Amino acid sequence: MPTSVGAPRQLLRRLREVMAQRESAQIRLDRVVVLIASNMVAEVCSLYLRRRDDSLELFATEGLNPESVHNTHLRPGEGLVGLIAEQAEPMQFPDAQHHPAFSYRPETGEEIYHSFVGVPVLRGGHTIGVLTVQNRTQRTYSDEEIEALQTTAMVLAEMIASGGLMTEEVSAEGRREVAARFTGLPISEGVALGHVVLHEPRIVVTRLIAEDVELEQRRLSQAIEELTGTIDTMMERGDMARAGEHREVLEAFRMFAHDHGWRRRLDEALLTGLTAEAAVQRVRNDTRARMLRMPDPYARDRLHDIDDLSNRMLRILAGGMGTAATGTLPQDAIVIARTMGAAELLDYDRQRLRGLVLEEGGSASHVAIVARALGIAALSQVKGVLETVEPGDAAIVDAEGGELHVRPTQEVVSAYADKVRFRARRQAQYAALRNVPPVTLDGERVAMHINAGLLFDLPHLDQSGADGIGLFRTELQFMISATFPRLEQQTRLYKSILDAAGDRPVVFRSLDVGGDKVLPYFRADKEENPAIGWRAIRMALDRPALFRTQVRALLRAAQGRELRLMLPMIADKSEFEAARNLIDRELTILKRHGRPEPKRLMVGAMIEVPALLWQLDRVLPLADFASVGSNDLIQFLFAADRSNARVSERFDSLNPSVLKALRQVVEAAARHNVPLNLCGEMAGRPLEAMALIGLGFRSISMAPASMGPVKAMILSLDAGALHERLDTLLGSEKASLREDLKQFAAEKGVQI
Repeated sequence: MPTSVGAPRQLLRRLREVMAQRESAQIRLDRVVVLIASNMVAEVCSLYLRRRDDSLELFATEGLNPESVHNTHLRPGEGLVGLIAEQAEPMQFPDAQHHPAFSYRPETGEEIYHSFVGVPVLRGGHTIGVLTVQNRTQRTYSDEEIEALQTTAMVLAEMIASGGLMTEEVSAEGRREVAARFTGLPISEGVALGHVVLHEPRIVVTRLIAEDVELEQRRLSQAIEELTGTIDTMMERGDMARAGEHREVLEAFRMFAHDHGWRRRLDEALLTGLTAEAAVQRVRNDTRARMLRMPDPYARDRLHDIDDLSNRMLRILAGGMGTAATGTLPQDAIVIARTMGAAELLDYDRQRLRGLVLEEGGSASHVAIVARALGIAALSQVKGVLETVEPGDAAIVDAEGGELHVRPTQEVVSAYADKVRFRARRQAQYAALRNVPPVTLDGERVAMHINAGLLFDLPHLDQSGADGIGLFRTELQFMISATFPRLEQQTRLYKSILDAAGDRPVVFRSLDVGGDKVLPYFRADKEENPAIGWRAIRMALDRPALFRTQVRALLRAAQGRELRLMLPMIADKSEFEAARNLIDRELTILKRHGRPEPKRLMVGAMIEVPALLWQLDRVLPLADFASVGSNDLIQFLFAADRSNARVSERFDSLNPSVLKALRQVVEAAARHNVPLNLCGEMAGRPLEAMALIGLGFRSISMAPASMGPVKAMILSLDAGALHERLDTLLGSEKASLREDLKQFAAEKGVQI
């Protein structure tokens, strides 16, 4: 007999009454199956739940032998119940006993029942149980009855996952206990032991059954409108109006948010009597279950989008879109996110933040730069981690080996505890070198500077024993600001940096935005190749007011002191000349108004565009100093985006072509007696830094955490011997000299 349209709502109302009772979980489950059987005019209703060994245990029944409860266990895939669990979709059989998958269990007494319908109990798209209904007569259950059963199963899943109906032996997707290991790309070295914090917290749905269906419909409509409006606004922002990974994510969001099928399923779930939040959860579970079983890997990749979209909807319905940074963090927070901006990472309490794990992003992203500045262990490109972790899970971030361990065994914890203690001893050894001059065994002094970009980088100057700041990325302050920093703000920032540095040199790089460095308040046109598009000095020359404001702030901040200003992305002599003319104009205005001037002004060129390699003899005579930006130079030399995991590993920075190009720069700087530095990622890795010294570099700049290991390498190196070895190696036809340089280090006892 078909169930009426109002029956699902009536069933849910009565379920709510049962759940509210202060009784044991088993008594409530027993009442639930009786209630379902009565509502569906069925002779049998049974609930099976998945155990840790993946078997399905009969937890409650109305109609079958009561003695079979907790004594009936089905192997994975066994019987019709096992089939439904595997397929994760509703199934009905008018004459179940003649189905090939039917498995008779004599202890249940179900041989007299013919018709059978079952629905999976889903949580996060995974089957944690099966809810079944049986009748003696052969019959076909209506769509309304199956819908009512699915809605009831969803409510049971939430009750189970929240602990309301859970025993210790049941293994639910919401109670993961199995250890998991992931691999990823290290973006900030270190090892961290702590507990998982989700950057965008999941909303726990506690109010499942609607009091007023029309009210829930209005709430859902408003939430969808707010969600789509937010996504559309983000798509139009200057930092998103371009090709790239983040835009692709938002495009997927927008596709799902505007999908009529998704909205229709939400409306149908509401009509069964669920709240707006429960409807979102119900549709998410059903969609994930279906997509998890699709053979198409692209479809499985879209699971992220389903989760992200659903979580955003739930946060809107809950009245907040904040991140975990605004809440209470554990003392040892391991923050996990799909992606994150530099400003968002800075929102976290740095005393409690131990590690960062991202599903997307490269080692050159700005959140990676901030992570290194904070000194926290960080991994990116850890695919699928958000599907596996729960808040509070124990976790270990190994950003040296590129591994993340979630819910690690005690053996793994002990091994990493030893590793952390070893690192602490090693850091203590490096700290002891802080005031030791970095001089090679054959007497070559190497100037060691740190890269910085924010005020909290400044204590590293003293802590690391650096000679100065070889690269201050001025754009980071612009990127974390809600609006374009005014002249006064910039002046205060630059003055505080110079004050902290004292007599040590600071090289300010003029604003390098565009490409992957976007300002949220700055609208720019979409570019097919933003890394080689309108950025850095090109933007400065096209928008001279922005550049001149920054130059004016730097000149005012440096009154009576030396000011070093480096110009990025110079591709032609004419660009350097044009920028220098703008700087000289600001200096003239400063003098005209009688303001204090810098004691000395030095303007340098950043060598990172390959075209400049053939103009060195024209550009260097105009420059007061030069600095190699190895990150961009190498990616442009190989036409391989360093932030794209698919191609970033296709070349090695120790390729002979790279080293020959760098030697060419060293020789040109020597010819024109121009001070030369290298401030890219190469300088922060001991083996690469060793190669740079062998090529003739005597000034390098790196992340503060790299100072100790690189200085230890310098103190154990004979630069002259390496120079001779490199002369031979550079004639090699190998794709990389990495192994050859490792062999040299092993032979000579160089600490790398």
